[in-house]
Amino acid sequence: MSGFTLRLKAPATERLTLSGITPAKLSALSALEIARLPVGVEKGGVTLGDAFEISGSAGDVLTLEGATAELDYIGHGLDSGTIRVIGNAGTYAGRKMSGGKLEIHGNAGDFLASGSTGGMIHVRGNAGDNLGGMVQGDRFGMLGGLAVVEGNIGARAGDKMRRGTIVVRGKTGAHTGSRMIGGTIWAEGGFGPEPGLMMRRGTLIGPSVEKLLPTFVDTGKHDLVIVRIISRYLKTVLGDLAPKPMPLFVQKIGGDLATIGRGEILLPAS
Repeated sequence: MSGFTLRLKAPATERLTLSGITPAKLSALSALEIARLPVGVEKGGVTLGDAFEISGSAGDVLTLEGATAELDYIGHGLDSGTIRVIGNAGTYAGRKMSGGKLEIHGNAGDFLASGSTGGMIHVRGNAGDNLGGMVQGDRFGMLGGLAVVEGNIGARAGDKMRRGTIVVRGKTGAHTGSRMIGGTIWAEGGFGPEPGLMMRRGTLIGPSVEKLLPTFVDTGKHDLVIVRIISRYLKTVLGDLAPKPMPLFVQKIGGDLATIGRGEILLPAS
């Protein structure tokens, strides 16, 4: 697969925004137009050609080499093709993605996948706070798509999440699924303290919870077919990245009863 490669010339001295820098957009521009694309935070500031060495040709893959946490909005608006990040990504990576794939071979900052409606995000390292969470001014957080983080994640993942799936191979921070409206978060390493704060609907799946809120209640052991369906779907889509299946019977913790209480935390039945 052909495509452009952007190699960061030197460590960024200011935050750069790569909003809209996608394979499809670059393929429609000339070399001069690509180099003139603004990536600085100020009008008339840094351009793509100032910050990056640009090589390759039009294609469905865009590679960012030497990426650092100062590069924000990587994959913003991605609807097709693949963006491969060799290094770290800053805040708002994968924001409002609707398709395609974003691969981050390092860590990701806060608000990964915020407002996404589709596509696939794969982070090989850790991710910050508010993964799939709501950004001020939006109505919801994650609205669709799939995000996989191989490491740990920060607090408030899935805040006001409505649809989609988040898989965390490590552990989550506090208040995972806060104000959650729908979707699934599966944390293989377990949940940090007080997941599901003000959760209305949605599903949290994992082996353990550090501390439950008092507004969640144990509803007993259940054989839930939907858990096996989710597990098979993730195995088909993710292969070796899919979480290990839950046991036949799970312990269902319902809440948050401070709201309508239709959310659920599913743990292995003891």
